[in-house]
Amino acid sequence: MLFGYKPSKVEVDSVMSSVQPENSGILLEKFLNLMSTKKAVQLLDSETRHMFTAFDMQDRGFLTLEDFKKVFNSVSPRLSERIVVEAFREVDQDSDGHVSFKEFESAMKYGQDEVSTLYFA
Repeated sequence: MLFGYKPSKVEVDSVMSSVQPENSGILLEKFLNLMSTKKAVQLLDSETRHMFTAFDMQDRGFLTLEDFKKVFNSVSPRLSERIVVEAFREVDQDSDGHVSFKEFESAMKYGQDEVSTLYFA
């Protein structure tokens, strides 16, 4: 276990498949970099779940515009309602008036998929 993370067999196989046959292994620095990146992704996933739960004050498993307004009002009371509504509409990808965890997670990970696919494709 490294940094509190135990890589799966698939992850180990993926890392080891990148090793050149003439080499006897992988550089420790590269291994540590790969595992640190994976651990960072795990931490982000955990933080995302925690934030979603904080937004979901009614424990319904989805967020409403009112949930967004309450949270944004407590975090940034001077933010205009128009901005909050626009943010909600952006995150509510299927426009059903509810933000699922999957939609919330997608918004939180926006722009980060390039990093994770770079190492764990």
